[in-house]
Amino acid sequence: MTDEMGYRKYRVRRPWLRFGAPLALVLVGLVAAAAVARAGDPLGRNTKGGLPVIADGVTIGGVPVGGYTAHQAASVTEGAFAKKLVLTTDGHPRLVGPARLGAHALVADAVAGALRAKPGENVEVAVDVDNVRLQHYIASLNHRFARRARDAKVVLVKLRPVVRKGKDGVSVRQHALFSELGAALAAGDRTPIEIPFKHTKPAVTVQDFKSVIVIERTSNRLVVWDGKKRWATFGVATGQAIYPTPLGHFEIVTKQMNPWWYPPDSPWAAGLSPVPPGPGNPLGTRWMGLSAPGVGIHGTPDAASIGYSASHGCIRMRIPDAETVFAHVSVGTPVFIVPA
Repeated sequence: MTDEMGYRKYRVRRPWLRFGAPLALVLVGLVAAAAVARAGDPLGRNTKGGLPVIADGVTIGGVPVGGYTAHQAASVTEGAFAKKLVLTTDGHPRLVGPARLGAHALVADAVAGALRAKPGENVEVAVDVDNVRLQHYIASLNHRFARRARDAKVVLVKLRPVVRKGKDGVSVRQHALFSELGAALAAGDRTPIEIPFKHTKPAVTVQDFKSVIVIERTSNRLVVWDGKKRWATFGVATGQAIYPTPLGHFEIVTKQMNPWWYPPDSPWAAGLSPVPPGPGNPLGTRWMGLSAPGVGIHGTPDAASIGYSASHGCIRMRIPDAETVFAHVSVGTPVFIVPA
């Protein structure tokens, strides 16, 4: 938060709701009042127990203190200011005292002013607010309520993809709450304050999942799902025992038409040269690279291998089938490879 650190001083004309004015300052006020009584009250006001009393109709921040001694006025002013603020969220109140928010009313100064005030006069109250402490409290509220947005995701349930909805993220609008609390403390306002929240949407929603691919490694089948509907099933070739197709949850990260084939860094490809697009290309006419390094779904000119564990880890398809799937899916399409 960029607000200036340190202390702020406010003056208000509304009822005060804060306790804890330093006792030493109040006693100083009482001593001063007693001295005035001994010297005689120049305004001709009454005294109580030898101490001067505040003129009729005088208020401190809206709190009536007429006819009170300094000690009595300090007590009622402190009691009024000590009333807790009410923070609400979805109708559930949270009470917090001004002291926890770093607010301190300068009651002794206000009482001294009330002793000098004319009948019916209102005396303002100064309030010190420790900005750092107020910010710390607001940050603790944010820690309590904040949660990150959760993206929608796909899981497999009995080989069928199920899309789980995401959830919005939420955080406290800390700057706005800082301003509201500061103003309430300054004005002596104890009207409930609704905690302001900022909501963020998930980056991935249910609508982002148009298709899901499930590859059954043992069965050498590739199933394309559109939501809950099985769109198509194709025969494939998966990896040999020595070069197994990896199991897990991946996604398509690249799509290439008429790709080049480049020898991988593997003993079985040692000495082989790149193959340009065209007949005999090991990748056929389409390549759909997965987030599993070096693994992809592609066409193959060796249609006889379909239905067997014959590849070096990739998922081979007949060239027309690969072209069909290529046209139906997109980068980001989830791919589950399962042992079934």
